[in-house]
Amino acid sequence: MVRTLNNVNRLLHAARVLARHDALVPREYLAGMPLWVGLTRRFFGTRDAKGEGLAAGMRLARALESLGPAYIKLGQVLATRPDLIGDDVALALEALQDRLPAVPTDAAKNQVELTLGKTIDVLFSSFGDAVAAASIAQVHKARTHDGGRQVAVKVLRPGVERQFAEDLSAFAFAARMAERFSTEARRLRMIAVIDRLAASVTLELDLRMEAAAASELRENTKNDQDFRVPEVIWDRTGQRVMTVEWIEGISVRDPAAVEAAGHDPQRLAVTVIRTFLTQALRDGFFHADMHQGNLFVDAEGRLVAVDFGIMGRLSPDMRRFLAETLNGFLNRDYMRVAQVHYDFGFVPLTHPIATFAQALRAIGEPIFGRTARDMSMGRLLQQLFDTTRKFEMAAQPQLLLLQKTMMVAEGVARSLDPEFDIWAASRPVVEQWMVQSVGPEARLRDAAEGLEALSRAAQHLPRLVRDAESISQMLAEGGLRLHPDTMRRFADVQIRRARYIRAALWLAAAAAILLAGVLLFRA
Repeated sequence: MVRTLNNVNRLLHAARVLARHDALVPREYLAGMPLWVGLTRRFFGTRDAKGEGLAAGMRLARALESLGPAYIKLGQVLATRPDLIGDDVALALEALQDRLPAVPTDAAKNQVELTLGKTIDVLFSSFGDAVAAASIAQVHKARTHDGGRQVAVKVLRPGVERQFAEDLSAFAFAARMAERFSTEARRLRMIAVIDRLAASVTLELDLRMEAAAASELRENTKNDQDFRVPEVIWDRTGQRVMTVEWIEGISVRDPAAVEAAGHDPQRLAVTVIRTFLTQALRDGFFHADMHQGNLFVDAEGRLVAVDFGIMGRLSPDMRRFLAETLNGFLNRDYMRVAQVHYDFGFVPLTHPIATFAQALRAIGEPIFGRTARDMSMGRLLQQLFDTTRKFEMAAQPQLLLLQKTMMVAEGVARSLDPEFDIWAASRPVVEQWMVQSVGPEARLRDAAEGLEALSRAAQHLPRLVRDAESISQMLAEGGLRLHPDTMRRFADVQIRRARYIRAALWLAAAAAILLAGVLLFRA
């Protein structure tokens, strides 16, 4: 009960803050709404004159930013759900700022010492002030004793775990209530949205997990010529501290500086997209926060990624689904794209496949009539999800995160090359994956693996036959004999089960009596 009251209080506080920013029930959406919606808006009020000239999405972004770290993360997750909040609001939330004043350096040093069990002087020869601060952690530039190596030290903000735990509890309570009373909330899988947010935050609040993600991505891409990941310094990494090699590079947010340093922005634009697709299709593990602030160009012209708190995974089936969908659109084979959706059970068989293929054609054909500047793969996936929703396809969280990352990566590529053609850049990666994973060689490999599995099963066949013969003999000799203790356990289970059934019947009878009383009272 206490937790429920705390959840309600936190949600009411959030509602008041949203109302002040005219983001609880935005004025743009009042037309046609039920009377109680307008009354709710009037009850909480709107008093923020500064937001008068802003669109609803930007007002929501400001409100979430003012509510703190958990709400900022919620906004980032909602940005991946245009089906839930609308395209315009999702686009506004993509620009949600995640910056806060840094905690004092002495407090950060204290966190490092408590986590690693050694003094700062033992761990580092120098430890500077924060060079970047976000809602969860901040980054300091330091130097190690062994050779004077420069490193980046990421430190969690004090008390951030408790704040997240309280807010996530409130979010989960709201999602459960929404799904209990709203069919639309159940279709949109509100509980799943909050669960994904909680899982993401849990990983981000343990910097060992982020370090492991960085290490895995580095291992996956170690042979890639145009991309690299900084090395993790494991002996200076713990739950609240992560240390990696310092990156000297130029941020891709400054194309002029990139070009002035002798690098080709157009080549880098291609690298951004191909790197992302390669990670998603080849490895099933991709950097899911590829905005300009997390990408740099080193002296050798390689793309370097930092900040591995948000990572995406795709199962082998989802990788195949993605590749076949993109390949189908690349070849304008809409029936194939439709068939893939049906093969994976994403679209109910009650909808004719030809009708679904027709809807897909309505998405694809206008794209191929546009210039490279206007052709967006991220927008294509977004329109695809909007269309499949009409055909009762449930939301797929893996694909929604991928679509959001695709749009961010596209934005980075176009900032480097305004005439960037994402389809030309993507085609080699998609087609290579199709050949390796779906083509004749892949089918032969799958067949070989199937024969190997069958061979392993055959090795156990004699033992299975012997076991079957033993059981048959026992039955012939008078049946299976169970130990008395086993019989008593079976009896206890049956008695308990009977008690539960009787209790359920009493509850059902009581509910029926209560319902009858209510009906008689109304009569």
